[in-house]
Amino acid sequence: MIDTLANYLSYDFVRHALVAGSLSAILAAVVGYFVIIRNVGFASHALAHIGFAGAAGAALLGLSPLEGMLLLTVSSGVFMGATGDKLQRRDLAIGMVLSMALGLGTLFLRLYSTYAGQAKAILFGNIFGVSKSQITEMVVLSLISLGGLAFFSRRLLFASTQPLLAEARGLSLTGISIAFMVVLAVSVTLASQVVGVLLVFTLVIAPAGIALRLCRSFWSGLIVSVLLGLVAVWVGILLDCLTDLPVTFWIAAMFFVLYLVVEGYCRFFTRSDR
Repeated sequence: MIDTLANYLSYDFVRHALVAGSLSAILAAVVGYFVIIRNVGFASHALAHIGFAGAAGAALLGLSPLEGMLLLTVSSGVFMGATGDKLQRRDLAIGMVLSMALGLGTLFLRLYSTYAGQAKAILFGNIFGVSKSQITEMVVLSLISLGGLAFFSRRLLFASTQPLLAEARGLSLTGISIAFMVVLAVSVTLASQVVGVLLVFTLVIAPAGIALRLCRSFWSGLIVSVLLGLVAVWVGILLDCLTDLPVTFWIAAMFFVLYLVVEGYCRFFTRSDR
């Protein structure tokens, strides 16, 4: 089996998949940690589905679905961020917008089926189809996003855990919310390259959610989240090569099983402590 894996690693498309998957996993795990802290999981889910309309619309115009998705998710992220603390009270509005976006995406695919395969790759993920130019885009977007997040991470954490106190000290909650939602939009776009927009939650929510159950400090939880995301993506890609089953399935299955194990462990020991 080791020889088989070594043989697969000699192919460019497998190495490209590992690089692209690593970039997506790192950014998604870091951003996902703040998503859970800020309780905006539904917004991240909505951004992924809204991005499908952008991918399909770009395909209709003969452009890159990745760029179309990025444009629409970032625009929507700015709008969501501008709502500030009202975001959590607008689930119905967000749900209606993403429903309309999915409808538009379906319409775009029907109108111009020539590029439907590209848009469907965004919908379901196609990590082995990532090109060198796309990897370059992903590297740039990841570095900018992580750099921006590092720049205002302290203020973001403060505003997320103590919003009233942060506002009283002069922090702009709306500005921080917009900046974070833009980073989240980029993260969702990159994660869709690995698992597709239908399973973006797999990379954005699962690693961070499991890490928060296991760790009590911020930094330890963040590191565990990144490690979980990286290992899941690497193992998923290699298992895809060996079994010919989709990487999306393997990643989702690993996180689901791990979640059950961790949840059972935490519940058992919590009851034991009591």
